[in-house]
Amino acid sequence: MKIAIIGLGYVGLPLAIEFGKKYPVLGFDIDASRVAELNKGEDRTLEADLAGMQVALKGNANSGLAFSANTEDLKACNIFIVTVPTPIDQFKKPDLKPLLKASEMLGKVLKKGDIVIYESTVYPGCTEEDCVPVLAKTSGLVFNQDFFCGYSPERINPGDKINTLTKIKKVTSGSTPAIAKQVDELYQSIITAGTHLAPSIKVAEASKAIENAQRDVNISFVNELALIFDRMDIDTQDVLAAAGTKWNFLKYQPGLVGGHCIGVDPYYLAHKAESLGYQPQVILSGRRVNDTMGMFVANKVVKLMIAKGITIKGAKALVLGVTFKENCPDIRNSKVIDIVQELNQFGLQVDVYDPHANADAVKEEYKINLIQQIAKGYDAVILAVSHQEFKSINYPSILNNPSVLFDTKAFIDRNLVDGRL
Repeated sequence: MKIAIIGLGYVGLPLAIEFGKKYPVLGFDIDASRVAELNKGEDRTLEADLAGMQVALKGNANSGLAFSANTEDLKACNIFIVTVPTPIDQFKKPDLKPLLKASEMLGKVLKKGDIVIYESTVYPGCTEEDCVPVLAKTSGLVFNQDFFCGYSPERINPGDKINTLTKIKKVTSGSTPAIAKQVDELYQSIITAGTHLAPSIKVAEASKAIENAQRDVNISFVNELALIFDRMDIDTQDVLAAAGTKWNFLKYQPGLVGGHCIGVDPYYLAHKAESLGYQPQVILSGRRVNDTMGMFVANKVVKLMIAKGITIKGAKALVLGVTFKENCPDIRNSKVIDIVQELNQFGLQVDVYDPHANADAVKEEYKINLIQQIAKGYDAVILAVSHQEFKSINYPSILNNPSVLFDTKAFIDRNLVDGRL
């Protein structure tokens, strides 16, 4: 058995390292620069256990990890685990291009008896209805006779050093009962938290979709409360603290909902529902609320500035943080961008500072130039991400008088801020 991990990002790299400690593993990525970086023992995502990676790279007679961008190297493998991105397009529709291209690539190297396991988040039915036909057509092999498939949704939580890959229970599935058992045993060999064998691939796909849709809806509820309580001129955090004294109150917090999962997966579930003639109500209403929070924050800051007599056009603003979550370099689907764009439309000059984000990646993805050092003389400062470094900033020293300090994360001393979610 030789395993190939397709895609070496936040999901694929930790998986390749863990499997590489026990099996011969090829970590494959079409980005040659990413492969070169990993071969040097570096990881821009900061998700990898670098010590573990060195152990896996060293290997032994029965195991070992290697990295490659050469598709020819895939021919020696017989289990392929696909961890490529599954984003949405500008119309909030699933973008399956990376997934289908990976499937087409694997179809060219697929052999009889091979297994392809997908980890990328998809809508229920995608593996068998979209990916399998591409594998079969490109390879000329017959599904569930010559080759087989499995699905085991990723549960990586970027930046979380406690709930890591091996400590999170893994859902598994396969295209036949025998393959399902084989896939489950494969993951059991590295996941110390154990596995849950789903009765079908479609059930496993659906389980992942609803995990994040549930969180999205719950966060949208408290975000809507924040919008309501703002009009009542009461502090949302005070209300949540009071309600949270009941044992069964769910302690979700308002905020910007971005990232590769919560801000994306509900659209995959909604897309599938719509294709079957059902118009989802709760899922999409939650998305609509969460997608407006960046605009709300920007508008609230401008209103607070006007109330203090600050001239809006040409005013200087600082946005702290651009990643989608704290203490993490992941900028995928960041909703901080909505704040920046809205402030720009009001005519403000906006600086964005983030010590965790890669400046080149932010420039390429969002056309924003990060500043390298915080300046002074800001008319407004918005804390968008609660990076630990932002706790020690002397806020009065960088703000003009008058000015506005807004906290989207209830992270700063409330006596300093003019408003918060």
